[in-house]
Amino acid sequence: MKFSVVITTYNRLDLLRRAIDSALSQTLPCEVVIADDGSTDGTEAYVRNLASPEVVYHRNATNQGHAKTMNAGVAAATGDWIKPLDDDDYLHPEFLETMQNAIALRPQAVICSCQAAQVDENEVELYRTYPVGPGDIVYIPQADIHYGMLLEQVPFGTPVQVLFQKEAFMKTGGWDSSLDGNCDDIDSWIKIAQFGDAIFINRCLAYRTVWSGGGNQKVPIQTRLDTNILMKRRIYPLVDPSHRDRTPSLATIENYMHLHWGLVACKQKKFSTGLRLALPAAFSKSAWDIVRERMAVKRGKTPTNTVRKIVLQA
Repeated sequence: MKFSVVITTYNRLDLLRRAIDSALSQTLPCEVVIADDGSTDGTEAYVRNLASPEVVYHRNATNQGHAKTMNAGVAAATGDWIKPLDDDDYLHPEFLETMQNAIALRPQAVICSCQAAQVDENEVELYRTYPVGPGDIVYIPQADIHYGMLLEQVPFGTPVQVLFQKEAFMKTGGWDSSLDGNCDDIDSWIKIAQFGDAIFINRCLAYRTVWSGGGNQKVPIQTRLDTNILMKRRIYPLVDPSHRDRTPSLATIENYMHLHWGLVACKQKKFSTGLRLALPAAFSKSAWDIVRERMAVKRGKTPTNTVRKIVLQA
């Protein structure tokens, strides 16, 4: 089992150094692929001067965007498991070793995730991903994954949390550049999950920086709502028939998205935007039920209709 950490970057050398250090500091040896989207800030010289046999440098001839740069990085990687990493995020030293131990318990897995801490620019933790079920390591059978993703019971999350099997990734055709920087990762998880089981580690092994320069901060809330609805529409037909009787209608899911992003806008004190986004779903009791359930999960309560999460013993 070989791991490749693929770090996508563009003109953020100060942050990139930290991401590279976190990859090279793994307790499990790995390949580190720097996928550079044509940086002009000295990134190329810095990486080439590392003179480390573990580091592979790929540079796009022209600026192509986040998704195409990730695809190029994966293509350059020789590992059979890929750890994607944005240049402003970083890893716990035991990320790969912990994942390897978990995969050994469930070799049918094609995608793994873990808890992640959201940190500010000073690396102060703001909050972290909620745990998934009991135990340190849980697996979700393939038949349950898309149902769990639809109702957000399986939080694969952002690239910093996720590890995926390269073979499964290649079968999907890679990241969709039409979604560049806005759910191109989530769309990939949806597709990869068609090819095997999932593993979730109830341990914080990754750190995602929340800052004004983050890519998602530049995407308008309306666009994020529209893209999230698109993701739900892509997930919905993939839900296993065994869950159909208890799966909310697609209209209810879309109403839930309206409420969620309306509440996000209000939390950001964008009250007029929040009201506009939430208003179409304001009288949907079933959508409010999902909102309340997701809030309960964040407080540590188990949802009523949960996916099968089987504890793996290391």
